Order: sequence, then structure tokens, then C-alpha cells
Amino acid sequence: MSGADLHVERWGEDGRRVLLVDGSAMGGAANWAEQRPLAERWRLVVLDRRGHFPNPPAAREDFEADAGDVAELLGHGGEGMHLVGSAYGGVVALLAAAQRPQAVRSLTVIEPPAMAVAMEDPAVFKFAADMQRYWSEGPREPEAFLRGFLERVGSPAALPSPLPPPIDQNARLLMAERDPAEARIPLAVLRRAPFPKLVVSGAHSPVFDRICDALQAGLWAERAVIPGAGHSAQHVGEAFNARLEQFLNDAERRARSAA
Repeated sequence: MSGADLHVERWGEDGRRVLLVDGSAMGGAANWAEQRPLAERWRLVVLDRRGHFPNPPAAREDFEADAGDVAELLGHGGEGMHLVGSAYGGVVALLAAAQRPQAVRSLTVIEPPAMAVAMEDPAVFKFAADMQRYWSEGPREPEAFLRGFLERVGSPAALPSPLPPPIDQNARLLMAERDPAEARIPLAVLRRAPFPKLVVSGAHSPVFDRICDALQAGLWAERAVIPGAGHSAQHVGEAFNARLEQFLNDAERRARSAA
């Protein structure tokens, strides 16, 4: 499977393209449901990463493979896209943007678990170790595992029980996820890239705050804090959309002035 084979939904017919990269378990449409109003002014490309329903099941979730898929979707240049990634999808977006900087108009990441950028912080180090332990010793039943995962990352998502087949498929993939602490974010490459960067957190977790602060410093990025939805700041809806759209519009103005 390649990036071109993955399931995407396209919302909107006008404006620049914005590629939305989902996090773990929920899938693209659910992850970005609150962003549908933006389709009045932007062409949203809503991705379901490999192994996520309705794509065929996969044996493993791997940020490197996903980054290659996203880079393929971005293309090699031309008009380019704004790139937005949530959680694990934020790690993927960071890596993909470094692969294809000429195809990125702006980069936004929401609480990516890019722990390597802040591993010197004791709280981040402990969180990384605790998550490794959960993957090796946690529940082997997908619903129980997913519930424990969401609690640990600070996501208030309400899950049906039993899990519907699409979420069950995604939860099984989550159980085989490559540890995002292994991801080495090419900060220098991204810092040199001309496109604007925005790092968003949800004011619920000192660990994610520290990761996002380290990314802001390493990328020379803008920083936003949007409370109210824990690990999924995009679910706040109006407040998140307003901040994102301001950033996208600013990026467009910068691109026009540089042309």
C-alpha cells in the first residue's frame, strides 16, 4: 500500500488544500469532525492512515511508514498543502514535512508524542517509560487497552461498548504501534524550512506542555494553548478553528509577499 491508495475524504471545494493527519484509534472523520466548518473556505483532505478503517488492517502502526505515505500525498511541490497532524499523526506530520518541505505551505501539530525532543525532562522520561510498560504489560483486549491508553494521554473521548468494528480495528492497530519515543524529529531541517509552524497543546498535561515547548523552541514555531478537550485540542471546535484559520491566513499572506 502507498499513500495514493489510502482512504481520504475531501471536504470543501474552494481555497487552499489542508491535509489533516489523524491520531491513533479514532480515524480521520471522527478526529477532525469539529473542523468541517472550515470546508467553507478551505479544501480539507482528511486522511485515514494505513491500517485505520476503512483501509485494510495492518500488522503494525509505524510513524516512518506513515510519514512516507503523507509525503507522497503532499507531492513534490507545485501548489503544496497546509499540513495539520494530531497526536501520533503530529509525529507523522513532522517527519513528512521534513521529507517534502517544498510541498508544505504551513505545519501545525497538536500534542505530538515526540518525546525524544524533551527526554531530558524527568516527567517526560517517566511518561515514556510508563507508556513502554503499558504496551508490554497492559490489557490484551482491544477495548480495555484503548480505554487505558486514552486515560493515560488525557483524552476525554467517550467510547461505546462493545467497540464498533471500525474502532476495534483501529484499537488493535494501536496495540501494535511503534513507540513514538523512537522518532527522531529533524528539528534543524524543519527550522530552516521557510514555511510557518504552529505547535498546539491543550493545557491538561505538564508532559505534553513540555514536549510542545521544546518543539516551539526547536522549530522557532508559534505556540497556542487551547484548553477544554485534553489531548485533542481540535475538538474544542470554534476556538481551535479560529486560531488555526488565523495561522493559515497568515501563512498565505507570507507566501504572497515572498512571491
